[in-house]
Amino acid sequence: MVERRWAKVRGGSESLCCEGTTQWYDRVDAMIDVDEALETVDEATPLVSAITNNVTVRDVANIILEWGALPVMSDDRRDAVEMVAGAQGLLLNTGDVSEEGVETMVVTGESANDNGVPVVVDPVGAGATSVRSETAARLLSELDVAVVKANRGEIAALAGAKGAVRGVESVGGHADAGDHVAALARETGAAVVASGATDLVATPDADVYELDVGHSSMGEVVGTGCMLGGTCAAFAGAMADRGEAALAATFAFGLAGETAAGWDYRGPGSYLVNFHDAVAELEPPADATDRITPHGES
Repeated sequence: MVERRWAKVRGGSESLCCEGTTQWYDRVDAMIDVDEALETVDEATPLVSAITNNVTVRDVANIILEWGALPVMSDDRRDAVEMVAGAQGLLLNTGDVSEEGVETMVVTGESANDNGVPVVVDPVGAGATSVRSETAARLLSELDVAVVKANRGEIAALAGAKGAVRGVESVGGHADAGDHVAALARETGAAVVASGATDLVATPDADVYELDVGHSSMGEVVGTGCMLGGTCAAFAGAMADRGEAALAATFAFGLAGETAAGWDYRGPGSYLVNFHDAVAELEPPADATDRITPHGES
């Protein structure tokens, strides 16, 4: 077992709101202890069942393992429904969309709900095609979802706004992303993660945080979004609070991206190798305590 040293990160503010916009806080004293979160995942070693896409399945499995959880990639309905009943987390990634695959995700998600297993939905490409949008909407409406992890374009589309998604990539600035994550959190009761240059995380109570972590090289590798979904599933499988799990997972993931960029690499391929190693060996800096802040705080 790798010995880790983790930073504690706290965010909090007075109640913030502006007339005509989302009220970000109904409460204060929001706190996430990343040190405790990582220890919890490491000690719990949650079994995470994943239905994900063929492009990134190996990276997703490895990232789950590197955080200290146990991955199982089960996408046959006959097996997945039974497997998730004994798991501690479930990842549903819609990167591959087929009629059979969608039905498998729904019934596996229902089994997870019946057995108290937290469900993470990664609605890949929502907003790009009607099939992907309808699949994501169905999962969010028919299942009790613990965490939604998506890019800003996908989040906008799911929140009923106009999301700019090209293929599976978000395009455009999405200046209203804070409103979108808060609206989706209220609608679903899930914690909502919107990845981007600055990540946004909304708790189920629609408290919205900005996470100033990550590196631009993360966007040059296919699959980092899927790996963040697997990370959220690993943390949600070990932590009781959905919002804390989403915050800790997203923060730790971004720090790993920064660490990987600080090591020698020649391009995207070697950066990806660095990234996996960084997750396994992550030692956050001591000055990381101010990098989760309430959205909109000046």
